[in-house]
Amino acid sequence: MSPDTQHRTETQHQTNAQQHSDAQQHTANAQQHSDAHTDALRQTQAQQQTAARLPEGIRIGNAPVSYGVYGEGAGGDGTSPEALLKSMAEAGYQGSELGPPGFFGTPEETAELFASYGLAPVGAYIPVHYALDDDVVAHDMARMAQTCRELAACAEKSGLGADEAPLAILADEGSEALLHNPARAWDDRSLALDPAGWERLAELSAKAVELAKSHGLRTSFHPHISTFIESPWEVDRLLELTEVGVTLDIAHIQLAGGDPVECLDRWRDRINHVHVKDVEVGVLTRAKDARRTDFDVWWADVCVPFGRGDVDIDPFIADLLRGGYRGWLLVEQDRAPTPAHLYPQVAAEQAANLTWLAGKVAART
Repeated sequence: MSPDTQHRTETQHQTNAQQHSDAQQHTANAQQHSDAHTDALRQTQAQQQTAARLPEGIRIGNAPVSYGVYGEGAGGDGTSPEALLKSMAEAGYQGSELGPPGFFGTPEETAELFASYGLAPVGAYIPVHYALDDDVVAHDMARMAQTCRELAACAEKSGLGADEAPLAILADEGSEALLHNPARAWDDRSLALDPAGWERLAELSAKAVELAKSHGLRTSFHPHISTFIESPWEVDRLLELTEVGVTLDIAHIQLAGGDPVECLDRWRDRINHVHVKDVEVGVLTRAKDARRTDFDVWWADVCVPFGRGDVDIDPFIADLLRGGYRGWLLVEQDRAPTPAHLYPQVAAEQAANLTWLAGKVAART
């Protein structure tokens, strides 16, 4: 074989190899596109099936805390924000609350990610240490500002009007003493806010409301176990001093000794968001009896799939709908931080929760 012939042969082999590689890449790209299209179709169908079962104006969402995402340490190795939203969408959820600031990326990245999975931005949980030093509160408010930017970007991307604007969901972050004393007796005011504390809470809440408004957001307040806004009497005082709406979390209210239906009737005009979860009260009781101080550890065992705990959800849903509530029912099943490889297991539980709750709602309409 002459050198020229050999060169032409080698060149042809290289060309054929490149063409084969290009063909393989084209096939792989086509397969990825097909898979993405199939996933998107499956998500849309699941969300449409959910909507078809619900009365007009009622939507069901979930939250990253159901996947163990909460607090300033959320994210990092082992988590996957995109896989989390993908599993929610495939389960049929129509929206989600945001995670801690930056969990889903920049405001623009967060908006794009939510839109790509057809999930509405419901709102975001915003903890504030109302009883701690000014520098701690300043840190909290800076994080709130970041969250507001993320919610505003999502709202703009989704084209939400003022009535559907996402919620900045304020919550007291309590104190170390309160973490060690959950579900305080209502007549024991030894750890409660004093008059100056209540005045400070009102002032800071007013600033938070204005910050949210400046981003086109609505506000709500989430009463929470082991905080200064835990028991029904504390919620009453909060509503006297502020203009915030209420996020009624039926499990937190029951753990604090309240009756979810009674509290619904009591605060109905201020309730603008609802968290639905089921809990085993015995886990709290045992933690109190043992005087446990590892709140995050035992709390991860409190929440259970719907129908397996002590919260009587059905009469609450009946009374909620009978009273004309229209808005989000936000499913939560708080758990310990969970790596992405366990998301399929979490997703299966959350899909079951959605089916259970949608069935209860449909039966009442």
